[in-house]
Amino acid sequence: MTTQTLSSAPTRVAFRGRSRARTIVTWVLQVVLAAEFVLAGVPKLTGDPIMVAMFDALGAGQWLRYVVGALEVAGAVGLLIPPLAGLAAIGLTALMLGAVVSSVTALGASPVVPLAVAVVAAVVIVLRRDRIVATVRAVRRYSDRAATRKAR
Repeated sequence: MTTQTLSSAPTRVAFRGRSRARTIVTWVLQVVLAAEFVLAGVPKLTGDPIMVAMFDALGAGQWLRYVVGALEVAGAVGLLIPPLAGLAAIGLTALMLGAVVSSVTALGASPVVPLAVAVVAAVVIVLRRDRIVATVRAVRRYSDRAATRKAR
């Protein structure tokens, strides 16, 4: 039986075992999603009358319009930064599931569009799962080191 030692050096998970086609599909989905979220977020942030009316109908106040718009734009930027793309997709999927619930319960609208966007974002999560795991591990290592330094 052999024992393995784990190196403390960061591992590169980037494209191991991935085909070129899968990489291209992943990037196309991320860019399309980023464009969609910028196109959806900017009108919320700039006070487009349609967005103001929609958030009035929700009854939560206009502050929510600003929060959702900011999250959409930040998520769009995150989709274009490789280490953050999967995490951004997780956040945007959650945001779109909230939009599905809001569409059905408060607006009485069809949830098809936010549901479709949530599905595409979920596909990005699956395609970026290796990167998500690597990013979470890196954050944990950093956190563990910081905690060790603080304890000294």
